[in-house]
Amino acid sequence: MYVPKHFALDDRGSILALIRSYPFAALVTQPGDGFNVTHIPTVIKPDDGDHGAIECHLSRANPQWRELVEGAPALMIFSGPQAYVTPAWYPAKAEHGKVVPTWNYAVVHAHGRAEAVDDRDWLVRHVAELSDQEEAGNEAPWSTSDAPETYITALSRGIVGVRLVIDQIEAKAKMSQNRPEHDRDGVANGLSSRGRDGDAVVGNWVQSRNP
Repeated sequence: MYVPKHFALDDRGSILALIRSYPFAALVTQPGDGFNVTHIPTVIKPDDGDHGAIECHLSRANPQWRELVEGAPALMIFSGPQAYVTPAWYPAKAEHGKVVPTWNYAVVHAHGRAEAVDDRDWLVRHVAELSDQEEAGNEAPWSTSDAPETYITALSRGIVGVRLVIDQIEAKAKMSQNRPEHDRDGVANGLSSRGRDGDAVVGNWVQSRNP
């Protein structure tokens, strides 16, 4: 991934927070001339290995998991908040007009080796953990213990686990850091006023990354 220095996100805590906030990722593998991609929810394990690990699962009917039986190079892409930025928000537009539209966004690429996990106990534990992760904060959070144990066990037969051990992680947060401070303020204010999905989060990132 091309990451200009001023857009690099290299603080591990911020990277983990981004993954936890946007855990729905794309698992990318390359078995031959093409690519296989599956979009799946994940659980990050920051203390597993030197750089952490990612756990998820695939439908047993999805042939991608068979590529991972012996472990295979894989990439997981986590897309964070994103928003279109109009040059109308830049004070520089009125000053000299030398401005163009852009897009602000945050993304994480986790590279490593992925292996299939076809173990019933692992799968039941993983599904419970994933459910607890996503149900956290709900007024009445659902848990796998709310369903009959035999039902959860039977459903687990239809999936295969995936564990990716991270050996390289790249993160990018393009949040108007390349613009003068008054332009960044204009972007943050514009996003706050527009109110599309993701605008408030991106606006907060823009403000927080001001000097």
